[in-house]
Amino acid sequence: MKPPIILSSLALFAQSLGALEKPNIILVFADDISARELPLYGSSSWSPPAGGDTNDPAYRAHTPVLEQMAEEGCWIETAWAATVCSPSRAMMMTGRYAHLHKWWHNKDVGLAPEPNPKKQKWNLCDSSPIQLGHVAQKAGYATYWAGKTQMPGDLRRYGYDEGCLTPGNLSDTDNPFTDFKHFYKKVDGKRVLFDVDTGKEVDTYQQHGWYWYPHVRLMNAKGKSGFQWWPNTEESIAEFGLGTYGPDVELDFVFDYMDRQKEAGKPFFIYHCSHLGHDAWDWLNPASSSKWPGTPVIKWTGKGYERTTPHITGDQGKYETHGTVTEPGIHHHVNYLDYQIWLYQKKIEEMGIADNTVLIFCADNGTSGYGKSSSDRQKGTHVPLIIHAPGLTKRGKQDILVNLSDFLPTIAELTGYQLPADYEINGESLVPFLFSDKTDHRDWIYAYQKSETLIRGRKVMKDGRGKWWDVENTPADLISFPQIKDWKALSPEHRAERKKLTGIIPRFDLHATQHDAPANK
Repeated sequence: MKPPIILSSLALFAQSLGALEKPNIILVFADDISARELPLYGSSSWSPPAGGDTNDPAYRAHTPVLEQMAEEGCWIETAWAATVCSPSRAMMMTGRYAHLHKWWHNKDVGLAPEPNPKKQKWNLCDSSPIQLGHVAQKAGYATYWAGKTQMPGDLRRYGYDEGCLTPGNLSDTDNPFTDFKHFYKKVDGKRVLFDVDTGKEVDTYQQHGWYWYPHVRLMNAKGKSGFQWWPNTEESIAEFGLGTYGPDVELDFVFDYMDRQKEAGKPFFIYHCSHLGHDAWDWLNPASSSKWPGTPVIKWTGKGYERTTPHITGDQGKYETHGTVTEPGIHHHVNYLDYQIWLYQKKIEEMGIADNTVLIFCADNGTSGYGKSSSDRQKGTHVPLIIHAPGLTKRGKQDILVNLSDFLPTIAELTGYQLPADYEINGESLVPFLFSDKTDHRDWIYAYQKSETLIRGRKVMKDGRGKWWDVENTPADLISFPQIKDWKALSPEHRAERKKLTGIIPRFDLHATQHDAPANK
Protein backbone atom coordinates (compact mmCIF):
# COMPACT_ATOMS: atom_id res chain seq x y z
CA MET A 1 0.00 0.00 0.00
CA LYS A 2 1.34 3.46 -0.93
CA PRO A 3 1.90 5.81 2.01
CA PRO A 4 -0.97 8.35 2.30
CA ILE A 5 1.30 11.18 3.47
CA ILE A 6 1.33 13.06 0.15
CA LEU A 7 -0.13 12.75 -3.32
CA SER A 8 2.18 11.17 -5.88
CA SER A 9 4.38 13.62 -7.79
CA LEU A 10 2.33 13.15 -10.95
CA ALA A 11 -0.91 13.73 -9.10
CA LEU A 12 0.47 16.93 -7.60
CA PHE A 13 1.63 18.05 -11.01
CA ALA A 14 -1.68 17.27 -12.67
CA GLN A 15 -3.50 19.06 -9.87
CA SER A 16 -1.32 22.15 -10.36
CA LEU A 17 -2.23 22.28 -14.04
CA GLY A 18 -5.95 21.93 -13.50
CA ALA A 19 -7.73 20.47 -16.50
CA LEU A 20 -4.67 20.37 -18.76
CA GLU A 21 -3.31 16.87 -19.14
CA LYS A 22 -0.06 17.66 -20.92
CA PRO A 23 2.06 20.77 -20.23
CA ASN A 24 3.85 22.56 -23.04
CA ILE A 25 7.63 22.28 -22.61
CA ILE A 26 10.31 24.71 -23.81
CA LEU A 27 13.91 23.62 -23.32
CA VAL A 28 16.47 26.35 -24.11
CA PHE A 29 19.89 24.73 -24.42
CA ALA A 30 22.64 27.38 -24.62
CA ASP A 31 26.11 26.71 -26.00
CA ASP A 32 29.43 26.66 -24.11
CA ILE A 33 28.33 28.63 -21.05
CA SER A 34 29.69 27.75 -17.63
CA ALA A 35 27.53 28.33 -14.58
CA ARG A 36 29.97 31.03 -13.48
CA GLU A 37 28.97 33.29 -16.41
CA LEU A 38 25.55 33.91 -14.82
CA PRO A 39 25.64 36.39 -11.90
CA LEU A 40 23.01 34.18 -10.25
CA TYR A 41 25.73 31.67 -9.37
CA GLY A 42 27.74 34.28 -7.46
CA SER A 43 31.16 33.42 -8.87
CA SER A 44 34.06 35.73 -8.09
CA SER A 45 35.39 35.33 -11.64
CA TRP A 46 34.01 35.00 -15.17
CA SER A 47 35.25 35.24 -18.78
CA PRO A 48 36.60 38.36 -20.55
CA PRO A 49 36.17 38.81 -24.34
CA ALA A 50 39.40 37.02 -25.24
CA GLY A 51 38.72 34.11 -22.85
CA GLY A 52 40.27 33.22 -19.52
CA ASP A 53 39.40 34.74 -16.15
CA THR A 54 38.43 38.21 -14.98
CA ASN A 55 36.65 39.92 -12.12
CA ASP A 56 36.14 43.14 -14.08
CA PRO A 57 32.48 44.13 -13.64
CA ALA A 58 32.51 45.60 -17.16
CA TYR A 59 32.49 42.04 -18.47
CA ARG A 60 29.84 40.74 -16.10
CA ALA A 61 26.53 39.69 -17.65
CA HIS A 62 23.28 41.38 -16.60
CA THR A 63 20.42 38.87 -16.37
CA PRO A 64 17.37 40.29 -14.57
CA VAL A 65 14.94 37.94 -16.32
CA LEU A 66 16.84 34.73 -15.63
CA GLU A 67 17.28 35.81 -12.02
CA GLN A 68 13.55 36.42 -11.63
CA MET A 69 12.87 33.10 -13.34
CA ALA A 70 15.20 31.40 -10.84
CA GLU A 71 13.51 33.12 -7.89
CA GLU A 72 9.96 32.35 -9.00
CA GLY A 73 10.97 28.89 -10.17
CA CYS A 74 14.16 27.22 -9.01
CA TRP A 75 17.81 26.95 -9.96
CA ILE A 76 20.21 24.07 -9.47
CA GLU A 77 23.53 24.75 -7.79
CA THR A 78 25.34 21.75 -9.29
CA ALA A 79 24.24 20.55 -12.73
CA TRP A 80 26.69 18.55 -14.83
CA ALA A 81 27.08 18.02 -18.56
CA ALA A 82 29.92 16.27 -20.40
CA THR A 83 32.93 18.47 -21.12
CA VAL A 84 32.21 19.31 -24.77
CA CYS A 85 29.35 19.72 -27.27
CA SER A 86 28.59 16.42 -29.01
CA PRO A 87 28.77 14.05 -26.02
CA SER A 88 26.80 16.54 -23.93
CA ARG A 89 24.07 16.75 -26.55
CA ALA A 90 24.09 12.98 -26.83
CA MET A 91 23.65 12.73 -23.06
CA MET A 92 20.83 15.28 -23.10
CA MET A 93 19.00 13.76 -26.04
CA THR A 94 19.31 10.10 -25.02
CA GLY A 95 19.37 10.10 -21.22
CA ARG A 96 22.42 7.85 -21.51
CA TYR A 97 26.17 7.93 -20.97
CA ALA A 98 28.82 7.18 -23.59
CA HIS A 99 29.13 3.49 -22.71
CA LEU A 100 25.77 3.12 -24.50
CA HIS A 101 25.64 5.83 -27.17
CA LYS A 102 29.42 5.76 -27.85
CA TRP A 103 29.90 9.53 -28.18
CA TRP A 104 33.00 9.79 -26.02
CA HIS A 105 34.19 13.17 -27.35
CA ASN A 106 33.56 15.40 -30.38
CA LYS A 107 35.91 13.40 -32.63
CA ASP A 108 35.90 10.20 -30.60
CA VAL A 109 32.79 8.26 -31.59
CA GLY A 110 32.43 4.49 -31.61
CA LEU A 111 32.20 2.61 -34.89
CA ALA A 112 28.87 1.28 -36.13
CA PRO A 113 28.19 -2.45 -35.87
CA GLU A 114 29.95 -4.86 -38.20
CA PRO A 115 30.04 -5.41 -41.10
CA ASN A 116 31.26 -1.85 -41.50
CA PRO A 117 33.85 -1.70 -44.30
CA LYS A 118 33.77 2.11 -44.47
CA LYS A 119 34.42 2.44 -40.72
CA GLN A 120 31.38 4.63 -40.23
CA LYS A 121 30.60 6.07 -36.80
CA TRP A 122 27.60 4.70 -34.95
CA ASN A 123 24.62 6.95 -35.57
CA LEU A 124 22.98 8.20 -32.38
CA CYS A 125 19.53 7.26 -33.68
CA ASP A 126 20.68 3.64 -33.98
CA SER A 127 22.61 3.39 -30.72
CA SER A 128 19.82 5.11 -28.77
CA PRO A 129 16.49 4.92 -30.62
CA ILE A 130 14.48 6.64 -27.86
CA GLN A 131 15.39 10.32 -27.59
CA LEU A 132 13.82 13.55 -26.34
CA GLY A 133 11.98 14.22 -29.59
CA HIS A 134 10.74 10.63 -29.87
CA VAL A 135 9.47 10.67 -26.28
CA ALA A 136 7.45 13.84 -26.86
CA GLN A 137 6.13 12.62 -30.23
CA LYS A 138 5.03 9.27 -28.80
CA ALA A 139 3.21 11.17 -26.04
CA GLY A 140 1.19 13.10 -28.63
CA TYR A 141 3.25 16.30 -28.72
CA ALA A 142 4.14 18.51 -31.64
CA THR A 143 7.94 18.81 -31.65
CA TYR A 144 10.25 21.56 -32.95
CA TRP A 145 14.05 21.69 -33.14
CA ALA A 146 15.69 25.11 -33.42
CA GLY A 147 19.30 26.21 -33.74
CA LYS A 148 22.40 24.08 -33.53
CA THR A 149 22.07 20.37 -34.26
CA GLN A 150 25.58 18.88 -33.87
CA MET A 151 24.06 15.61 -35.05
CA PRO A 152 24.98 13.64 -38.20
CA GLY A 153 22.81 11.83 -40.68
CA ASP A 154 19.20 12.50 -41.58
CA LEU A 155 18.02 15.05 -39.00
CA ARG A 156 14.43 13.96 -39.56
CA ARG A 157 15.19 10.77 -37.63
CA TYR A 158 15.61 12.54 -34.30
CA GLY A 159 11.94 12.94 -33.44
CA TYR A 160 11.15 16.49 -34.55
CA ASP A 161 8.23 17.40 -36.79
CA GLU A 162 9.84 20.62 -38.00
CA GLY A 163 13.00 22.62 -37.50
CA CYS A 164 14.89 25.84 -38.10
CA LEU A 165 18.53 24.77 -38.15
CA THR A 166 21.58 27.05 -38.08
CA PRO A 167 23.97 26.64 -39.73
CA GLY A 168 23.27 23.05 -40.80
CA ASN A 169 26.22 20.80 -41.55
CA LEU A 170 29.50 22.20 -42.81
CA SER A 171 28.95 20.07 -45.92
CA ASP A 172 26.07 22.41 -46.81
CA THR A 173 28.23 24.67 -48.97
CA ASP A 174 25.63 25.53 -51.57
CA ASN A 175 23.80 28.24 -49.62
CA PRO A 176 23.14 30.94 -52.24
CA PHE A 177 22.15 33.69 -49.80
CA THR A 178 25.28 34.43 -47.74
CA ASP A 179 29.05 34.38 -48.14
CA PHE A 180 29.78 34.25 -44.41
CA LYS A 181 31.50 30.87 -44.64
CA HIS A 182 34.91 29.27 -44.89
CA PHE A 183 36.39 26.91 -47.41
CA TYR A 184 39.61 24.94 -47.77
CA LYS A 185 41.89 24.95 -50.78
CA LYS A 186 45.39 23.66 -51.35
CA VAL A 187 48.25 26.17 -51.39
CA ASP A 188 51.73 24.83 -52.10
CA GLY A 189 50.46 21.36 -51.31
CA LYS A 190 48.98 22.40 -47.96
CA ARG A 191 45.30 22.63 -46.99
CA VAL A 192 44.58 26.27 -46.17
CA LEU A 193 41.36 27.83 -44.80
CA PHE A 194 39.91 30.91 -46.51
CA ASP A 195 37.12 33.40 -45.75
CA VAL A 196 34.67 33.45 -48.67
CA ASP A 197 33.60 36.99 -47.78
CA THR A 198 37.10 38.49 -48.08
CA GLY A 199 38.87 35.84 -50.11
CA LYS A 200 41.69 35.94 -47.54
CA GLU A 201 43.38 33.17 -45.59
CA VAL A 202 42.15 32.91 -41.97
CA ASP A 203 43.50 31.35 -38.79
CA THR A 204 40.47 29.70 -37.20
CA TYR A 205 38.40 26.52 -37.50
CA GLN A 206 36.06 25.97 -40.44
CA GLN A 207 32.59 27.34 -39.78
CA HIS A 208 29.57 28.96 -41.33
CA GLY A 209 27.94 32.12 -39.99
CA TRP A 210 25.31 31.32 -37.38
CA TYR A 211 25.11 34.84 -35.92
CA TRP A 212 25.11 37.67 -38.50
CA TYR A 213 23.99 37.01 -42.09
CA PRO A 214 23.32 33.42 -41.01
CA HIS A 215 23.03 30.09 -42.75
CA VAL A 216 19.52 28.81 -42.05
CA ARG A 217 17.92 25.58 -43.22
CA LEU A 218 14.31 24.69 -42.58
CA MET A 219 13.22 21.11 -41.94
CA ASN A 220 9.72 20.02 -42.97
CA ALA A 221 8.65 23.67 -42.98
CA LYS A 222 4.88 23.91 -42.54
CA GLY A 223 4.27 20.48 -43.96
CA LYS A 224 6.83 20.66 -46.79
CA SER A 225 8.85 17.47 -46.54
CA GLY A 226 12.63 17.74 -46.52
CA PHE A 227 15.06 20.63 -46.24
CA GLN A 228 15.20 24.05 -47.85
CA TRP A 229 17.35 27.12 -47.48
CA TRP A 230 15.88 30.17 -45.82
CA PRO A 231 15.02 32.88 -46.81
CA ASN A 232 12.42 31.07 -48.89
CA THR A 233 9.85 33.71 -49.83
CA GLU A 234 10.02 36.97 -51.79
CA GLU A 235 9.46 38.93 -48.58
CA SER A 236 12.10 37.11 -46.52
CA ILE A 237 14.63 37.28 -49.38
CA ALA A 238 14.10 41.04 -49.62
CA GLU A 239 14.59 41.50 -45.87
CA PHE A 240 17.57 39.15 -45.47
CA GLY A 241 20.96 40.78 -45.15
CA LEU A 242 23.91 41.72 -42.96
CA GLY A 243 21.60 42.78 -40.12
CA THR A 244 19.80 39.43 -40.01
CA TYR A 245 20.72 37.79 -36.72
CA GLY A 246 20.53 34.01 -36.51
CA PRO A 247 19.21 33.76 -32.91
CA ASP A 248 16.34 36.10 -33.89
CA VAL A 249 15.47 33.95 -36.90
CA GLU A 250 15.33 30.83 -34.74
CA LEU A 251 12.96 32.46 -32.27
CA ASP A 252 10.68 33.80 -35.01
CA PHE A 253 10.19 30.28 -36.36
CA VAL A 254 9.72 28.85 -32.87
CA PHE A 255 6.98 31.38 -32.09
CA ASP A 256 5.22 30.69 -35.38
CA TYR A 257 5.25 26.98 -34.56
CA MET A 258 3.86 27.60 -31.06
CA ASP A 259 1.02 29.67 -32.53
CA ARG A 260 0.14 26.95 -35.01
CA GLN A 261 0.09 24.24 -32.35
CA LYS A 262 -2.11 26.26 -30.04
CA GLU A 263 -4.53 26.79 -32.92
CA ALA A 264 -4.46 23.04 -33.58
CA GLY A 265 -5.08 22.31 -29.90
CA LYS A 266 -1.89 20.28 -29.54
CA PRO A 267 0.74 20.45 -26.78
CA PHE A 268 4.26 21.25 -27.97
CA PHE A 269 7.84 20.46 -27.07
CA ILE A 270 10.43 23.02 -28.19
CA TYR A 271 14.10 21.98 -28.19
CA HIS A 272 15.90 25.29 -28.76
CA CYS A 273 19.64 24.74 -29.08
CA SER A 274 20.90 28.31 -29.24
CA HIS A 275 24.36 29.08 -30.59
CA LEU A 276 24.65 31.95 -28.10
CA GLY A 277 27.68 31.37 -25.92
CA HIS A 278 29.66 29.59 -28.62
CA ASP A 279 32.79 31.32 -29.89
CA ALA A 280 32.83 32.20 -33.57
CA TRP A 281 34.70 33.92 -36.36
CA ASP A 282 33.66 37.55 -36.36
CA TRP A 283 32.86 38.31 -40.00
CA LEU A 284 32.00 41.91 -39.13
CA ASN A 285 35.42 42.37 -37.47
CA PRO A 286 37.86 39.87 -39.03
CA ALA A 287 40.79 41.26 -37.06
CA SER A 288 39.03 40.88 -33.71
CA SER A 289 40.84 38.93 -30.99
CA SER A 290 37.60 38.26 -29.11
CA LYS A 291 36.00 34.85 -29.07
CA TRP A 292 32.43 36.13 -29.12
CA PRO A 293 31.07 38.51 -31.80
CA GLY A 294 28.78 41.31 -30.63
CA THR A 295 25.00 40.98 -30.52
CA PRO A 296 22.21 43.43 -31.37
CA VAL A 297 22.11 46.22 -28.78
CA ILE A 298 19.49 45.66 -26.09
CA LYS A 299 18.56 47.68 -23.01
CA TRP A 300 16.80 46.60 -19.82
CA THR A 301 14.39 49.33 -18.71
CA GLY A 302 13.44 47.78 -15.39
CA LYS A 303 10.16 46.53 -16.83
CA GLY A 304 11.29 44.94 -20.06
CA TYR A 305 13.81 45.02 -22.89
CA GLU A 306 14.24 47.48 -25.72
CA ARG A 307 16.13 46.26 -28.78
CA THR A 308 17.90 48.44 -31.33
CA THR A 309 17.30 47.28 -34.90
CA PRO A 310 20.70 46.32 -36.37
CA HIS A 311 21.98 48.57 -39.16
CA ILE A 312 25.13 47.17 -40.80
CA THR A 313 26.75 48.38 -44.00
CA GLY A 314 29.84 47.41 -45.97
CA ASP A 315 31.29 44.35 -47.68
CA GLN A 316 34.33 42.07 -47.92
CA GLY A 317 35.37 42.32 -44.29
CA LYS A 318 34.97 46.08 -43.92
CA TYR A 319 31.76 46.83 -42.07
CA GLU A 320 30.16 49.66 -40.11
CA THR A 321 27.59 48.76 -37.43
CA HIS A 322 26.47 52.34 -36.70
CA GLY A 323 26.26 51.72 -32.94
CA THR A 324 23.65 48.98 -33.32
CA VAL A 325 25.92 46.04 -32.39
CA THR A 326 27.53 45.56 -28.99
CA GLU A 327 31.21 45.16 -28.29
CA PRO A 328 32.37 41.51 -28.32
CA GLY A 329 32.22 39.26 -25.28
CA ILE A 330 30.36 36.28 -23.86
CA HIS A 331 28.63 38.57 -21.36
CA HIS A 332 26.67 40.08 -24.25
CA HIS A 333 25.67 36.58 -25.39
CA VAL A 334 24.37 35.80 -21.92
CA ASN A 335 22.55 39.15 -21.90
CA TYR A 336 20.92 38.30 -25.23
CA LEU A 337 19.79 34.95 -23.89
CA ASP A 338 18.20 36.84 -21.00
CA TYR A 339 16.41 38.99 -23.58
CA GLN A 340 15.20 35.91 -25.44
CA ILE A 341 13.91 34.27 -22.26
CA TRP A 342 11.96 37.51 -21.68
CA LEU A 343 10.52 37.16 -25.18
CA TYR A 344 9.53 33.56 -24.42
CA GLN A 345 7.81 34.68 -21.23
CA LYS A 346 5.96 37.46 -23.07
CA LYS A 347 4.91 35.03 -25.78
CA ILE A 348 3.43 32.39 -23.50
CA GLU A 349 1.64 35.12 -21.53
CA GLU A 350 0.15 36.55 -24.72
CA MET A 351 -0.88 33.06 -25.82
CA GLY A 352 -2.60 32.46 -22.49
CA ILE A 353 -0.56 29.33 -21.74
CA ALA A 354 1.79 30.56 -19.00
CA ASP A 355 -0.04 28.53 -16.36
CA ASN A 356 0.63 25.28 -18.18
CA THR A 357 4.06 25.73 -19.77
CA VAL A 358 7.37 24.44 -18.42
CA LEU A 359 10.37 26.65 -19.29
CA ILE A 360 13.90 25.32 -18.77
CA PHE A 361 17.24 27.06 -19.32
CA CYS A 362 20.57 25.25 -19.29
CA ALA A 363 23.81 24.86 -21.28
CA ASP A 364 25.83 22.05 -22.82
CA ASN A 365 29.32 22.46 -21.28
CA GLY A 366 31.83 24.93 -19.93
CA THR A 367 32.90 28.20 -21.52
CA SER A 368 35.49 28.23 -24.31
CA GLY A 369 38.86 29.33 -22.98
CA TYR A 370 37.93 28.26 -19.47
CA GLY A 371 36.15 24.93 -19.13
CA LYS A 372 35.23 23.59 -22.56
CA SER A 373 36.98 20.25 -23.21
CA SER A 374 38.58 20.38 -19.77
CA SER A 375 38.35 17.47 -17.35
CA ASP A 376 40.03 19.51 -14.60
CA ARG A 377 37.71 19.40 -11.58
CA GLN A 378 34.28 20.51 -12.88
CA LYS A 379 35.45 23.29 -15.19
CA GLY A 380 34.04 21.60 -18.27
CA THR A 381 30.95 20.03 -16.72
CA HIS A 382 29.39 22.66 -14.42
CA VAL A 383 26.54 24.37 -16.28
CA PRO A 384 23.62 26.63 -15.30
CA LEU A 385 20.16 25.12 -14.87
CA ILE A 386 16.98 27.11 -14.18
CA ILE A 387 13.48 25.63 -14.20
CA HIS A 388 10.16 27.46 -14.14
CA ALA A 389 6.88 25.56 -14.13
CA PRO A 390 3.39 25.78 -12.67
CA GLY A 391 2.97 23.73 -9.52
CA LEU A 392 6.63 23.67 -8.48
CA THR A 393 7.10 22.85 -4.81
CA LYS A 394 10.67 24.17 -4.93
CA ARG A 395 11.65 27.82 -5.13
CA GLY A 396 15.01 29.51 -5.51
CA LYS A 397 18.38 27.84 -5.01
CA GLN A 398 18.37 24.04 -4.80
CA ASP A 399 21.47 22.36 -3.44
CA ILE A 400 21.07 19.12 -5.37
CA LEU A 401 23.03 17.19 -7.99
CA VAL A 402 21.62 17.02 -11.52
CA ASN A 403 22.98 15.44 -14.69
CA LEU A 404 21.97 16.22 -18.29
CA SER A 405 20.96 12.56 -18.57
CA ASP A 406 18.10 13.41 -16.20
CA PHE A 407 16.21 15.36 -18.86
CA LEU A 408 14.94 12.45 -20.92
CA PRO A 409 13.21 10.66 -18.01
CA THR A 410 11.99 14.04 -16.71
CA ILE A 411 10.37 14.94 -20.02
CA ALA A 412 9.00 11.41 -20.36
CA GLU A 413 7.26 11.79 -17.01
CA LEU A 414 6.01 15.31 -17.76
CA THR A 415 4.55 14.24 -21.09
CA GLY A 416 3.14 10.98 -19.78
CA TYR A 417 5.31 8.69 -21.89
CA GLN A 418 6.20 5.36 -20.27
CA LEU A 419 9.77 4.34 -21.05
CA PRO A 420 10.18 0.63 -21.79
CA ALA A 421 11.24 -1.28 -18.68
CA ASP A 422 14.05 -3.04 -20.55
CA TYR A 423 15.50 0.15 -22.08
CA GLU A 424 18.53 1.36 -20.10
CA ILE A 425 18.41 5.00 -19.03
CA ASN A 426 21.14 6.51 -16.89
CA GLY A 427 19.23 9.62 -15.83
CA GLU A 428 16.66 10.05 -13.08
CA SER A 429 13.45 12.05 -13.46
CA LEU A 430 13.38 15.40 -11.67
CA VAL A 431 9.58 15.37 -11.45
CA PRO A 432 9.37 13.79 -7.96
CA PHE A 433 11.78 16.39 -6.60
CA LEU A 434 10.25 19.38 -8.38
CA PHE A 435 6.57 18.66 -7.73
CA SER A 436 6.41 16.91 -4.36
CA ASP A 437 7.91 17.30 -0.90
CA LYS A 438 10.91 15.13 -1.80
CA THR A 439 13.99 16.87 -0.39
CA ASP A 440 16.77 15.44 -2.58
CA HIS A 441 17.29 14.19 -6.13
CA ARG A 442 20.31 11.92 -6.56
CA ASP A 443 23.51 10.98 -4.70
CA TRP A 444 26.08 11.34 -7.49
CA ILE A 445 26.62 12.70 -10.98
CA TYR A 446 28.88 11.45 -13.74
CA ALA A 447 30.63 12.75 -16.87
CA TYR A 448 33.19 11.60 -19.41
CA GLN A 449 35.77 12.77 -21.91
CA LYS A 450 37.30 10.10 -24.13
CA SER A 451 38.88 7.61 -21.69
CA GLU A 452 38.58 9.98 -18.73
CA THR A 453 35.79 9.70 -16.18
CA LEU A 454 34.50 12.32 -13.75
CA ILE A 455 32.19 11.68 -10.81
CA ARG A 456 31.10 13.59 -7.73
CA GLY A 457 28.87 13.26 -4.74
CA ARG A 458 28.11 15.72 -1.98
CA LYS A 459 31.51 15.54 -0.30
CA VAL A 460 34.10 14.35 -2.81
CA MET A 461 34.77 14.53 -6.55
CA LYS A 462 37.13 12.67 -8.89
CA ASP A 463 38.04 14.61 -12.01
CA GLY A 464 39.21 13.25 -15.35
CA ARG A 465 42.84 13.57 -14.37
CA GLY A 466 42.41 11.12 -11.51
CA LYS A 467 42.59 13.78 -8.77
CA TRP A 468 40.15 13.82 -5.86
CA TRP A 469 38.70 17.03 -4.43
CA ASP A 470 36.79 17.97 -1.31
CA VAL A 471 33.52 19.53 -2.57
CA GLU A 472 31.65 19.77 0.71
CA ASN A 473 31.92 23.56 0.53
CA THR A 474 31.72 25.68 -2.62
CA PRO A 475 34.61 28.16 -3.12
CA ALA A 476 34.06 31.74 -4.25
CA ASP A 477 35.12 31.00 -7.84
CA LEU A 478 33.08 27.76 -7.93
CA ILE A 479 36.18 25.73 -8.82
CA SER A 480 39.06 26.13 -6.32
CA PHE A 481 38.18 23.10 -4.22
CA PRO A 482 40.83 21.70 -1.86
CA GLN A 483 42.63 18.72 -3.38
CA ILE A 484 42.51 15.63 -1.21
CA LYS A 485 45.94 14.23 -0.51
CA ASP A 486 45.46 12.77 2.96
CA TRP A 487 42.23 10.79 3.24
CA LYS A 488 42.89 10.06 6.90
CA ALA A 489 42.51 13.77 7.64
CA LEU A 490 38.94 13.74 6.33
CA SER A 491 35.73 12.50 7.89
CA PRO A 492 34.51 8.88 7.66
CA GLU A 493 31.68 10.24 5.48
CA HIS A 494 34.18 11.54 2.93
CA ARG A 495 35.97 8.19 2.81
CA ALA A 496 32.69 6.27 2.56
CA GLU A 497 31.54 8.39 -0.35
CA ARG A 498 34.83 7.88 -2.14
CA LYS A 499 34.40 4.12 -1.78
CA LYS A 500 30.86 4.33 -3.15
CA LEU A 501 31.84 6.48 -6.16
CA THR A 502 34.84 4.29 -6.94
CA GLY A 503 32.48 1.33 -7.08
CA ILE A 504 30.16 3.08 -9.55
CA ILE A 505 32.78 4.11 -12.12
CA PRO A 506 33.46 0.63 -13.63
CA ARG A 507 29.83 0.43 -14.85
CA PHE A 508 30.46 3.26 -17.30
CA ASP A 509 34.25 3.38 -17.75
CA LEU A 510 34.24 1.20 -20.88
CA HIS A 511 36.19 3.35 -23.36
CA ALA A 512 39.05 0.84 -23.52
CA THR A 513 36.93 -2.32 -23.72
CA GLN A 514 33.63 -1.33 -25.37
CA HIS A 515 34.51 1.74 -27.41
CA ASP A 516 32.51 0.69 -30.49
CA ALA A 517 29.04 -0.69 -31.12
CA PRO A 518 28.48 -4.33 -30.23
CA ALA A 519 29.40 -6.53 -33.19
CA ASN A 520 26.60 -8.11 -35.20
CA LYS A 521 26.02 -11.71 -34.26
